[in-house]
Formats: sequence, C-alpha cells, structure tokens
Amino acid sequence: MWRPRSTRIATWPRLTRRGATLVIVGVLLLAVSLWFDSRDVLVLAFVGIAMPAVAALFVGLRKPSLGVTRRFAPPVVEAGTSTRVALVIKNRSRRTFDGAHWRDRVPSTLTAAPEAILPAMGPYESMLPSGDDTVRVEYRLRTPRRGVYPIGPLRVGVADPFGLARVDRDIGVAHEVLVTPRVTPLDTALGSAASVDGVLNGLQLRTHPNSDELIAREYRYGDPLRRVNWAATARRGELMVREEEQRGDPEARIILDTTLAGRAKQPGRRRDGDEGPHFGFELGVEVAASIGMHLLEHGYRVRCDRLDDPERGLASGESGAGYRMPGGDRLMLEDLARLDGPNGSASARTAPSAREHGAGSRGRDARMPGFAVLVDPDEHDARSLVALRSSIEPAVAFATEAVAPGIVDLLEKADWRVVRVRRAAEIAAAWSGTTRVQPATPRNTAARRGPVEPGVSDAP
Repeated sequence: MWRPRSTRIATWPRLTRRGATLVIVGVLLLAVSLWFDSRDVLVLAFVGIAMPAVAALFVGLRKPSLGVTRRFAPPVVEAGTSTRVALVIKNRSRRTFDGAHWRDRVPSTLTAAPEAILPAMGPYESMLPSGDDTVRVEYRLRTPRRGVYPIGPLRVGVADPFGLARVDRDIGVAHEVLVTPRVTPLDTALGSAASVDGVLNGLQLRTHPNSDELIAREYRYGDPLRRVNWAATARRGELMVREEEQRGDPEARIILDTTLAGRAKQPGRRRDGDEGPHFGFELGVEVAASIGMHLLEHGYRVRCDRLDDPERGLASGESGAGYRMPGGDRLMLEDLARLDGPNGSASARTAPSAREHGAGSRGRDARMPGFAVLVDPDEHDARSLVALRSSIEPAVAFATEAVAPGIVDLLEKADWRVVRVRRAAEIAAAWSGTTRVQPATPRNTAARRGPVEPGVSDAP
C-alpha cells in the first residue's frame, strides 16, 4: 500500500477557457485577414491559433514522475463519520515540479476535498535527501453509508505557464477504505444480568446440556436459592449449594434477509439492479450489527447466516463458523461492510423442511437464541424460519416496515416473537421491547410468558 506507483495518462490535453477564447479570436482574425487581404492581421491570427496548440503539445509531453502513498486514519470507519486521508507525494524527476493541481478521486457517494494547488517540489534527492522533493497533503473524507469504497488514484492537473492548455494524469492506484455499518448501543442492563447468574448460565446449560456440576459446597450468605442442591442437603444435614463450572462459549444466531424476495412478487416494488441503496436493507444490516456487537460483548459466539441459505455465512465461508471475542467484533463488522446489496430472487425454490435446515439435528435442550432480521421476505423465507423454530429458543424476529402482515402472522403462529423496526432510531427500543411480557393470544397461548432475553428461565 505504501510503495510509490508509476504515472499513467488519464485524459488527452484539453484547452482551458483562456486557450479556447484565444483560438476563437484567432479564427475571427483569420477571417478578417482573408476578407480584407491584410497580412498583418494574418500574423496575429496565426499566433492566436498556434499558441494554444503549442501549449497543448507542451503539457502532453510534460509527464511528471511522481510517487504517491496513501494512509487512512482510521483505516476502518463507521458509517456517518469521517476518516483522515494523508497523502505523501514524492517527485522522482530531476527537474522541479510545480504549477499543478491535485484532487483524490472518490466515488460520488462520498464527500471529499475540492481541487487544490499542489505545493512545488524540488528535484529528486538520492544522495543527501532533505525532503524538498516531497510534499504532504491531507483531507477529511466523509462516509455516509457502509461499504467498501476505492479511494484514488490521485489526479494531478498540469497546465502550461500561460494557462492555455491542461492535462489531468492519474498517479498511483486506488486503495480501499472500509466503512462499517452503524452500531446502536443496546440495553446494558440485559447484558449485566447475564454476567451474574441468569442469562449466561441458562444459555450455557442449554447449549451444553451435558455440562457437569462439579461439587456441592455449604450455603453462604447471598447465594441464590435456585442453586440449592437438595440431594446434598439431605445427605449432609446442612444447606448445600451447587458450585458449577460454566463453559465460556455460549452461542447465538443472527439470520439476515439478504434477498428481499418478497418485492419480486409485488408490482411497483424495487427490483434487483435498481440504483441507490435500499433503505430497508441498510436498516436490517444495522440491526444485525447492533445485536451481534451486543452479544459478542457479553461472551456469546455469534453466527451470522443468510435467510435464503441458513447454513451459509453472510460474507465469507469462515463467518459461518461464528464470531467470537477477541477480534470477532472487528471481523463481523468488516463482513457486514462487504456485504453486497439485495440479491437473489424468489423463483425456482422448493419448500423447506426441518431436515434441510438442520432443525432436527438439535434436541430441545440444545436450543440456542436466534434473532432474525427481516427486510422483505416471501412466504418461502417465512417457512424457512418456521422450520428453524425447533432449534431456536428464544426466537425473535425484527421486521422492517416492508414485511407483509401475512408473513408476520405466519411467524407468530409458529411462536416467533416479531418486533417492528421502522428506522435506525428505534433499534434500541425494539431490543428493549423484546424483554416485555406479551399477553397470550388464542392462536398462540403456549409460550409468551416473561422475558425473551436469551437463556432466561421461567423458573422462579
């Protein structure tokens, strides 16, 4: 990334406004000289036409030999913030280079600095370098949306001394800047409960039902009564509690709708290939990033899968194995940043089964918490979640505004808890809303009691 690159011509020389005006004046003088047969005016006409041509030839032959290095601070930036781009430009020629303009080429969706004058650089110094052949410039790059953006190459504009012609040349190559999705801080009280004896303990026992409770010890003031070991108490004649060795790899699952298959079946909706970001899809990525970061910070190993293919990771084959700390938060955000826009379609797909999605591979005790992020699924996608329900507990689906009511009804009948999210400002409230008690309905009276925070037990 830091090695100087060679120069290549970006465009042909072109006349500036001053040069074009001089050519027009020369043509008019040529017409006047021919009309009045005036040789003096003919000389002026020749000068007016020839000077811009000579200037264009001059800038075309003046090929600067420059090396460019580029650095981002920070190299990975969150959407909605900015990064500082520092450029080091070195003159590789034996002649002084001055009178040029520079600007970094960036995608139209980003906001960069306008064109500016490039400071003069002395001839290349190989024996006793003093820094006169090097200049350093920087600018602030604003990144409104997530993604991977090419920054560069550096475009240097060279003009002749009279300002009649100019040529733009690209110096170096483009470098990528990674813009991760925004992360909304979620309710910390939910995470702190896990660190004591509730969520994390319950999840570990579900994820690893064969974990051994090592010993029973005497009761100490402050021990929770639910950890009383009644069998050991009866044998010893005094109150005993369980001293448990907990495993440190509880697992949770996030399933993201990446195809938006429901829009293909409704007239007037966005189609694949439409230009511009899909608001609902970007909102879904932010929801997934916020939930994933929250779970990673509280000790979970997080799987991020696609809704159309639940056994496939979001952005890479490695992501299907799950993210874990340390380092998992960075990898997850980078994978979400590289995630392409809506893709795929709802055509030529068969109905899912529990065996296809691995629902039958887990027993009741081996369930893991699952969070589905729905943007615009179709009925096939909804039935995929229904098939996964037996392997997920609790099962919470965050649905954007585009999710059809019929899809919501289908999921709720299968005991999925559906929470609506219409904009990014509602993510924290939607997460907190998953812990509120929802009254039972005639179609679903089985399991809507109490919190749905991962692993919370209904036992007192």
